[in-house]
Amino acid sequence: MLNHSPFANLKQDAPSSLVVFLVALPLCLGIALASGAPLFSGLIAGIIGGLIVAPLSGSPLGVSGPAAGLAVIVYGAIEELGAYPTFLAAVIVAGIVQVLLGVLKAGVIGYYFPSSVIKGMLSGIGIIIFLKQIPHAFGYDSTQEVGNYFDAITPSAALISMLGLGILILWERPFMKKMSFTTIIQGPLVVVVTGIVLKLYFDGKEGWELVGDQLVSIPVTEGLSGFIGQFTTPDFSAFLNPAIYTIGITMAVVASLETLLCVEATDKLDPYKRVT
Repeated sequence: MLNHSPFANLKQDAPSSLVVFLVALPLCLGIALASGAPLFSGLIAGIIGGLIVAPLSGSPLGVSGPAAGLAVIVYGAIEELGAYPTFLAAVIVAGIVQVLLGVLKAGVIGYYFPSSVIKGMLSGIGIIIFLKQIPHAFGYDSTQEVGNYFDAITPSAALISMLGLGILILWERPFMKKMSFTTIIQGPLVVVVTGIVLKLYFDGKEGWELVGDQLVSIPVTEGLSGFIGQFTTPDFSAFLNPAIYTIGITMAVVASLETLLCVEATDKLDPYKRVT
């Protein structure tokens, strides 16, 4: 019989939770940035995923938060709808659709989708995200012609980008995975710390300093009222716009398929062989 006490594996869970936190923080900010959404929304998505979704999901191994697979769809949706509050109305539609899918036990539909199709879709989304970040790697804040990237390149931005990419690739190599410290110190965390250190080093150096849109600006609030002021209310009048329903259903389907793929993968890793 399995021990279902939440504290049964506290010795292993405590350091694991710290690792998840350290990786999730830059990940939440990065996904929000790639989605064209406010950075604050990425933090809130991570908090809700940890404090609300985790205990209610029924998945013993699932980790919830902002989905990288939706970044391209969210970015395009915000541009198409023209305003972030309007997009939030589409998010409400997506949430309702996912609740209905759950009530109808529609998760079995995932078994009819070949995993290669879902993986191919997510890989394609990943490639698009990567391509959209290329301008930022050269110091630009917007997409421009490839030839223009070298006209006024910011050396520090390019150096930090290449070094960060190199660290991520290095951390995935088999010989690195054999080292015990890599289970606690994750690649994304090393990249973030390295980027911060190099940014501070380049401060004040002409031609190398990172300024303005080249930096991630996290909103700083003073008091509870300032924190509440960071929240954005959905534009409920947008429910008259047919486009939000198309976008909402699209987000619900993609998010559900991505979740089913992740659940299938984590269930295979479960030593207790539990089925989510």
